[in-house]
Amino acid sequence: MHHASDILLTLFIVFVAAQVGGEIAQRLKLPGVVGEIAAGCVVGPSLLGWIAPEQVATGTPLDVLAEIGVVLLLFSVGLETRLDDLKKVGKTALLVGVIGVLVPFGMGALWAHGSGFGWDKAMFVAAAFVATSAGITARVLQELGALQRMESKVILGAAVIDDILAMLLLGVVVSLQGGEGFDTGRLLLVLLEAVGFIAVIGWGGSQVMRRKSHWLDKPRHAQSPLLIALALCLGLAYVSTLFGLAAIIGAFLAGMIASETRQQHMLEKQTQPLLALLTPFFFVVTGSKIDLHELASADALWMLLVVTAIAVASKLIGGGLGALPLGRRAAAIVGFGMVPRGEVGVVIASLGLAAGVFNNRVYAIIVAMSLLTAMVTPPVLAWLLRHTPADAGTDSTDTPPR
Repeated sequence: MHHASDILLTLFIVFVAAQVGGEIAQRLKLPGVVGEIAAGCVVGPSLLGWIAPEQVATGTPLDVLAEIGVVLLLFSVGLETRLDDLKKVGKTALLVGVIGVLVPFGMGALWAHGSGFGWDKAMFVAAAFVATSAGITARVLQELGALQRMESKVILGAAVIDDILAMLLLGVVVSLQGGEGFDTGRLLLVLLEAVGFIAVIGWGGSQVMRRKSHWLDKPRHAQSPLLIALALCLGLAYVSTLFGLAAIIGAFLAGMIASETRQQHMLEKQTQPLLALLTPFFFVVTGSKIDLHELASADALWMLLVVTAIAVASKLIGGGLGALPLGRRAAAIVGFGMVPRGEVGVVIASLGLAAGVFNNRVYAIIVAMSLLTAMVTPPVLAWLLRHTPADAGTDSTDTPPR
């Protein structure tokens, strides 16, 4: 039972920690998200202990606020991303998404098998190397005002493909635990459903909004466009989970649909206060989930270093290879943009621990890897974006800021 006073105190601690961490990071010329994740590590169970593990468990008020925060973040990113822009980079995004999944999965499985895991368990461990955290990269791109760049559109498009493939791979490796094999027909059906959902909602919704955006002004409420758009965001976030996709995919699609309306600029402005309030909870909660005590040995630290190096290199190679037609600098930006694992790796690690695939130390290492990639990537990505002209490579496909 959560007492109202305890909940309010926890929310206060998390929010203030996020602001302090973000301010320190920005003064050090780092993206604010790095400071917010680091703040989570400090106030979490590993150091100060102001946030207890049970306070960030699934379904707790803090966990719910964190989920709403990342959903709204991806909605706002979708607001700045039009369907026509994604179409222009569709082929490149597909290559980045596919190669950016296969390379990390292969390298992760080889490392895990070489570390003593059987192939079935090694593939489960490898699944934690696969899925990119779109929320973290999107926040960095948004902070830098880079969402209109061609590389950003490739990253966002690839992140959608990445999520579908990661979901399928996870389905395969879960079914392999116990040696029962997997149902190919069922997995193909899941794939078709997920692709169909994205195609119908993304394309169909955008077409409808282009013609019928005046509907948003029909209700008498002065903020009816925002209220209807938020209802669409939450509704599609829920529906996407029914298709086995992350809620943030539905939220991104909702934002992309709303970007086709004549009220798009107004919606962008009105969502900013909501983002300022809610998105910090997601990043602090993400940082609080690391258990530093499990890493307090030379062997564990060495394993963490190796795992993190594999995680970074595999996404950089896979994503970079897919984006090579855009030029080397653009490929590096895309590759690094796909590196953060964040909450996705944490979720897969939690599933593996619950299933008895690995012990607490390996779980802590995978979680720490997920968070380290989320913290290491933003400064590198920021540096690359600041030192690469927006018209580098084949950026002619990009559209100017609206």
